[in-house]
Amino acid sequence: MKQYAVITASYWGFTLTDGALRMLTVLYFHQLGYSPFQIAMLFIFYELFGIVTNLFGGYAAARLGLALTLFTGLLLQLLSLAMLLADPVCLTVSYVMFSQALSGIAKDLNKMSAKSSIKLIVAEDESSRLYRWVATLTGSKNALKGAGFFLGGVLLEFLGFRFAIGALLGGLAVVTLLSFLLIDRNMGKSKNKPKFTEILSKSPAVNRLSAARLALFGARDVWFVVALPVFLQLEMGWSSTAVGTFLAIWIVGYGAVQVFTPRITGSYVGRTPDGLSATYWGLVLAMTTGAVYLSLVFMMVPEMSLVVGLLVFGMIFAVNSSIHSFLIVAYAESDRVSLDVGFYYMSNAAGRLMGTVLSGIIYQVWGMEACILISLLLIGVSTTISIGLPRGDSATNSG
Repeated sequence: MKQYAVITASYWGFTLTDGALRMLTVLYFHQLGYSPFQIAMLFIFYELFGIVTNLFGGYAAARLGLALTLFTGLLLQLLSLAMLLADPVCLTVSYVMFSQALSGIAKDLNKMSAKSSIKLIVAEDESSRLYRWVATLTGSKNALKGAGFFLGGVLLEFLGFRFAIGALLGGLAVVTLLSFLLIDRNMGKSKNKPKFTEILSKSPAVNRLSAARLALFGARDVWFVVALPVFLQLEMGWSSTAVGTFLAIWIVGYGAVQVFTPRITGSYVGRTPDGLSATYWGLVLAMTTGAVYLSLVFMMVPEMSLVVGLLVFGMIFAVNSSIHSFLIVAYAESDRVSLDVGFYYMSNAAGRLMGTVLSGIIYQVWGMEACILISLLLIGVSTTISIGLPRGDSATNSG
C-alpha cells in the first residue's frame, strides 16, 4: 500500500502539470495567431516520441526497474518546463516542438511505470482488486489532468505564460524530490533479463487490444486536442478561463466515471471485464458519438449540442478506456509486464498522434462536424477489433 500510494502521488503530480502545460500551450499559441494546423504540429513530437518511449521504455524498465523509468520521466518533464522559460522570442515552432518531445517521453515513461507497477503489487488471484486499483489510478489521474486544464487556463489568464510555467516547474520539483526519497528502487526488475528481440508482444490478446486502443484514442483526440479548444474560443467566443474550465470539468467527470467503472460494470459482485465488455461499451460509445454528430448537423444551437453531447461522450468513453486499461494489465505476463504494457501504450500514443494531426487538419479544412464524423468511424474500427478479444475466464489468463 505504501508503494501504491507513492506511485499514485507521483503520477498525480506529474499529470497535473502535464494537463496545465497542454492547455497553456494550445491557448497561448492560438493567441499568438497560430493556425489550428500549426498548433497541432507543436504536439507531433510529443506523440511521436511517446510511441518510441513506450516501446523501448518497457524494455528498459524490465532490465533496470520501474522506479528508474518513473523518476527519469519526472526529470524530463522538469527539463521540458524549464525550456519554456526562455525569452518569448526563442519560442519558435521547432523549439516548442522539441520541448514537447521531451514532455511526451516523460509522460509515457511515467504512465507506463505507474500502470505496470500495479500488476506487481496485487496478487495474481485477485483480479477484482486489480480492476479496482487500475480504475482508481486511471480515473484519479484523469480527474487531475482535468484540474490541470483548468489550472493552465487560469494561470495564463492571471499570470501570463512565463510565470505560469515557473509555478508548474516549482511544484513538480517538490514531487520529484519526494518520489526519489520514497520509491522502492528495485520495483519491476525482471528476474530473467529480456532480450531486445522480445520487445514486441507475441500475445494475440495484447496485440488485438493494442490495435483497438489505437483506434479508440485516435477517435477521442481527433476532436479534443486542437479542434475543441479552438472552436470554443474562435467560433463560440469563449475566454481562455472558460475553455480551460469546460475542459477541466470534462476530464474531471471522465476521471470520476473511471473510478466508478468497476461498480458500473459489476465488479462489486465479482464480475471483471472481458472482450465482450469491450465490444458492448464500444457499441454504446459509437451510438453516443453518432447522436452528437446528428445533433450538430441538424440542430440550430451548435454550442449546446456540442457541450452536452461531449459531456455524455466523455462518460461513455471513460468506461471504455477503463475496461481497456484493466484488460492490458490482466493480459500482461508478470515477468514481462512492463514490455506488454509498454507495447500497448505505444499503440495508445500512435492513436493520439493520429488524432492530433487529424484534429488540426480536419478542423481547419472541414470544421467541427467532420472531426466528430471521423471520431465515429474510428470508434467503429475499435469496436470491430474488440470482437476478437478473449471472453470469460480466459480474458484474464491470456498473457
